[in-house]
Amino acid sequence: MAVLGATGAGKSTLLQLILRLYDPTAGAIRIDGKDVQDIGISRLRQEIGYVPQEVLLFSGSVRDNLAFGKEDATQEDIKQAAKAAQIHETIMAMPNQLDTKIGQKGINLSGGQKQRMSIARALVRKPAILLFDDCTSALDVKTESELLRELASYQSTVLIVTQKLSTAIEADAILLLEDGKVAAHGQHEELLRTSSLYQRLYESQYGKRA
Repeated sequence: MAVLGATGAGKSTLLQLILRLYDPTAGAIRIDGKDVQDIGISRLRQEIGYVPQEVLLFSGSVRDNLAFGKEDATQEDIKQAAKAAQIHETIMAMPNQLDTKIGQKGINLSGGQKQRMSIARALVRKPAILLFDDCTSALDVKTESELLRELASYQSTVLIVTQKLSTAIEADAILLLEDGKVAAHGQHEELLRTSSLYQRLYESQYGKRA
C-alpha cells in the first residue's frame, strides 16, 4: 500500500504509530485485527522492517551495516536483500565488496546508494511488515520500478510513504491523507474518478488533467 499526502498530512506519523514510537490518543492501530498496544513492543518491532527518511548508516563494513539487527544473517541472506534493493552490483564494484568500509552516515556514498543500502538492511531480516518512509526519493524511475517489482515477490505487507504518484500507482492500494485524516482510499484509476484531491496531485505531477 502506498501512503500519499502533502507535507504535514500525517504520513510519517502513521508509520510511527504502527511502530509504537508513540501511541494514539484516540482510536487504535490493528495488525491482523489485534491492537498493537496489546502486542509487546519488542515482539512488534521484530516483525517490522522500518526504513526512515533519514538514512541511518554507521562507520564500518558494508556487511556489518546490512546485517545490523540480524547478526546471524548469512552471506546468501545479504546477497538476496542487496539484489532486491538494487544495490548488489554497486557493492560488487567496491574495492573490497561486502568488506568495504563506509564512513559515518554513509558519507562516501551517494544519496541513492545510501537509500538502497538502508532498504537492503530491512530486507535482510525478512520481516512480516515493511514500512518505507519516503526512502526512495533519490532513486531514478528505472531503479525504483525494479525495486518495487522485487518487493512484490516478498511475503511481506508493505506500506510505502511517497510523494511520487509514479510510485503509488504501482501499489495494490493507495491511502491518501489530508490534515491527519484519510481523504481517500482505493486504486489509482478509482481515485482519479472519485477524489478531487488525488486529481489535483495527478495534475501537479503530470502536468495534465486525468
